[in-house]
Amino acid sequence: MGKIVAVANQKGGVGKTTTAVNLAACLGAKKKTVLLVDIDPQGNATSGMGIVKKKTHHTAYEMLIGECTAEEVICTTDFRNVSLIPSSIQLAGAEVELVEMDDRINRLKIALAPVRDQFDFILIDCPPSLGLITLNAFTAVDTVFIPIQCEYYALEGLSQLIATVRQVKKLYNPNIDVEGVLLTMYDGRLNLTTQVVAEVKKYFAGKVYRTTIPRNVRLSEAPSYGLPVYYYDRWSKGSLAYQEVAKEFLKANS
Repeated sequence: MGKIVAVANQKGGVGKTTTAVNLAACLGAKKKTVLLVDIDPQGNATSGMGIVKKKTHHTAYEMLIGECTAEEVICTTDFRNVSLIPSSIQLAGAEVELVEMDDRINRLKIALAPVRDQFDFILIDCPPSLGLITLNAFTAVDTVFIPIQCEYYALEGLSQLIATVRQVKKLYNPNIDVEGVLLTMYDGRLNLTTQVVAEVKKYFAGKVYRTTIPRNVRLSEAPSYGLPVYYYDRWSKGSLAYQEVAKEFLKANS
């Protein structure tokens, strides 16, 4: 049975989508079958995988409201072993629609159940909020993978995220756990970075990934070409870092 992992942080600009896209690509390159599920209305993971949003017939929106199945939504990508459930701007209004629906917390879990066995890993790129769509993800997953930016406000809101995970564990999904914490936009020359790393390690004892993601131009450029950095510049610092993250991830899940 495939493992389902939410890549989540309600704070925007922390490298959440970058992590979801590049971890998926690196796991695929390591011969693991991966389904990337984009439930962020911004759809950056969809375009980051080279999929033109206007040309998608079905999206995560139709899947969540029950108009089509996951099998009908999944599309192939140009990247080894990686499939995608694309996003839609309509997801921005889906929270209001979901409130009226039966099983509104379990819609994503129910939708993904029939395809779970087809993949080694299902990665869900969550919106930068703790609304109903993210709650759907937390109810469906085994673990939550948390990217954290190495900046002053890094820990702001994290207590709320962890409180939400605990609440979901108590009410809806007793198996949910933190997969790991990934430090992004890392610059070891800055004292502030060292302080943030120390705080994060104290807060998440034993869950912080040894690999950190540096600030890297190639990593920033890759999405504009619709490519994960592994396929844009395989030997760049950003690509090598995500390859190491994939190794750590697989070791933890072996």
